[in-house]
Order: sequence, then structure tokens, then C-alpha cells
Amino acid sequence: MTQQFFGTDGIRGRVGTTPMTADFVLRLGQAAGIILCEQHLANRGHKRPTVLIGKDTRISGYMLEAALEAGFSSVGVDVVLAGPIPTPAVAYLVRALRLSAGVVISASHNPYHDNGIKFFSAQGSKLNDAFEHAVEVQLKIQHPTLASEQLGRARRLDDAVGRYIEFCKSTFPSNLSLSGLKIVLDCAHGAAYHSAPLIFHELGATVITIGNTPDGFNINAKVGATHIDALCQATLEHQADLGIALDGDADRVVMVEPNGDKVRVFDGDQLLYAIVKNRLQSGEKIIGAVGTLMSNFGLESAFKKMGIAFVRSKVGDRFVLEALQENGWLLGAENSGHILCLDKHSTGDGTVSALQVLAALVDNPSNKTLRLSDYLSDLTMYPQVMINVPVASPQIGKEKINAPKIRALQHAIETELGDKGRVLLRPSGTEALIRVMVEAKEKAQAQSCAERLADAFN
Repeated sequence: MTQQFFGTDGIRGRVGTTPMTADFVLRLGQAAGIILCEQHLANRGHKRPTVLIGKDTRISGYMLEAALEAGFSSVGVDVVLAGPIPTPAVAYLVRALRLSAGVVISASHNPYHDNGIKFFSAQGSKLNDAFEHAVEVQLKIQHPTLASEQLGRARRLDDAVGRYIEFCKSTFPSNLSLSGLKIVLDCAHGAAYHSAPLIFHELGATVITIGNTPDGFNINAKVGATHIDALCQATLEHQADLGIALDGDADRVVMVEPNGDKVRVFDGDQLLYAIVKNRLQSGEKIIGAVGTLMSNFGLESAFKKMGIAFVRSKVGDRFVLEALQENGWLLGAENSGHILCLDKHSTGDGTVSALQVLAALVDNPSNKTLRLSDYLSDLTMYPQVMINVPVASPQIGKEKINAPKIRALQHAIETELGDKGRVLLRPSGTEALIRVMVEAKEKAQAQSCAERLADAFN
């Protein structure tokens, strides 16, 4: 079934237009609450369900939080309010407190005028398509407010941030320290502005923090994992060992390292490789890892040399998680910086992922912190060329990709590249564009092949 409101990562939109309005979100709380009450009645008898609500730092979070709270309580669901807190913190706290579900009010890396709603299960994972479908069905029904004695209650969880800080620290090896490491940390004026600096500081690092003064409007504004210029500049200015950038809801991470008067940027593919390599060096058995259609061919080739199976999922961290669960594996990532370490957390967590990379750098016999570029010296990333081809609509884009002449040219180029490159043609999920992507060992070859394919669509 095609869903009207839910996309690949919950519900998202511009505040003030459906679905990001107070009245819609109140109805959303009622619809989700009805489903949770039904599930609770079936599994736990008459005890009412309890939902944890967290949010990022957008000004609209106050309004949407109040609307959700009203919707849930009106149908008999108790609510715990965690306030501004990272998305993965909600996933952790739902499990730790044995609650029924979690809700995050956030639009991740989008600008302040957008917002969104994501749901987490009692196990701390994003709720599946079946739940979303059931909620959309309930949204079509007018739900009356229950009598006073049946309404849900609301309370605030005052120590939510402290609990999450201790959890993150527990994922870092207890025999290791970040002492002597100078880090620039960019919190994107987002949900991790108060937790992330303390986590790295309490583990021993010297921390210079930027992007940690949210005002409701500056989330992701020229800062964070999708706008790293400020991080790069600060890392050079402070002569730091590393720079770490989170996004607005702190579930993704990008890292940078000084390289003379410039910096080297490390994406999710490279950080995943560092984590896998460290696990292997620690004696763990790693059977396989998951990337996406956009993961670099160099990562796949490196894993092949290490005897590690590599599976590509659709783009989206929920699809990475599904592939990990299907294969019984623990480690996966998107190159955008969503990294999953299921032996540490049930969902992607930018702070926890950064700690796993830092553990790899300080965990060595010399007791000297390694440079990330040195640790990744055996990983060769392939040049990647992306060309966006405009089309009249996403559907026309799908039709053009499957045209015989395009498929024939794609096959010819794939034959030309052999095992030293790859081709990806896909319609954009959000725009009327065809993404033409080619990877090859040489940049000139990748550019030439991509241009030939792009020209064939005209």
C-alpha cells in the first residue's frame, strides 16, 4: 500500500502545512495511541501503555510536543517527556525504562522550518511498515476524547540527558581513554548540544565545541554533518587531532583530520571500515557488513580482500538495519554517516559511532593515538562521479532507466569497467531527477562513462 504521510524516515514536512500542524499531530498521537492501546491490551492486559517523547532544538518542537502529548493522553496513553535529546537517546531510554514506544520530533539535517515525527518500538528500533499502515488507517477515523478517569498522565524525565551520557560512555572500552586527544566537536546547534561535549570530555579528551548554542532557528545552519566548512576551519585553527560533526538529531557523524593547511574528510564508508578493522584486530569474527547502493566500490573491494561479505541495501538507515537483521550481522552504514553497531545500540548513533572509531585509534600496543588517515591507509576509495539528469516526473525517470538503449549502454560500460568499477542508475526519491553514478579506479574514466550515460537520456 502507498502511504499518504509516512516516508522512508517517519513523517516530515514544512511546519504550518500538513502534516506538520498542531491539529494533524494531535490526531497522529491519537491514531498511534489507539494502536499502542490495542497492542498493550493483547500483550499486557489492562495496564496502559507509556510513550517517551523526545525532540531536537527547533522552535516548532514546543508546539508539536504539546500536540502529541494531548493526542496520546486523550486516548489513554501515559507520556514521559524527555525534552531536547538525540534521536538515539530516545531509542535507548525506551528500552532502559521498559516503555511501550518512543517518539522523536525532529527533521534531522533539514533546516529549522521543517520538522518531523519518528516512532520507535519498545526494543529501540524504528517501527515497521505494518505499524505505519495501521496508524494511517486510524488517522481516517475521528477518535473521541476519553472520560477524565481514563485519560493518560504526563510526567517529565529530568535525568534523561544524564542517563544517555552514561550509556554512551559505556560503549567505549573501559580500559581505554581519550586523554591527550584534542577534538573539535560540531553539534549542529541540535539535539546533542548538551550531551556530546560532556561525553567526550568525561572520557578524557580536550574538547572544543562549536554549534552548541541553539536558539530554535539555527539548527543545521552552516554547521553540522551536512555543512562541515565550520568544522574544517575550527579543526585547523585549534590544531586539533580530529574534528567530529553530528547532525541536528545526532544520529549521523562525519569526521575530519588536519592535512597540512587543508583537512581530509571521512564519510560513513570509511568510518565503517575503521570500526570493522578494529573489531577484527580485537579478535572478533566479522562475517559480513551492510552498505547501501551509494556505498563506495572501494569499501566493497576492501571487505572482499578481508574475507568479509558485503551486502548493499536501499538508501536509508532503516533498510541497512533490515539487511543486518536478515543476515544476522552487526555492522553497517550509509556513506552519509548513519552507522549501525548493533552490538552497541539498536539504532544509528553519531556519538556512539564516533566513539567506536576513536577506540580503534587509541587501542594499539604503542599506547600512542594513531592518525585516522594512517589507520585507513589500506582502504582505497574509488573516484565517484554523480550526474543528475532532469526528467518530467519520477515515473518518467523509472521508464527512461529501463529503456533498451539505456540498459544496453549500461551493460557495455559495466563490461568495460569489469571488476574495477560500477554503474548505478536510479530515480531520485524526492526530485524529478535520474541519478547517474559511476565509480572507477581512475577519475577520468568515471567522468567519461558518467557523461556518456547522462547524454544517452537526452
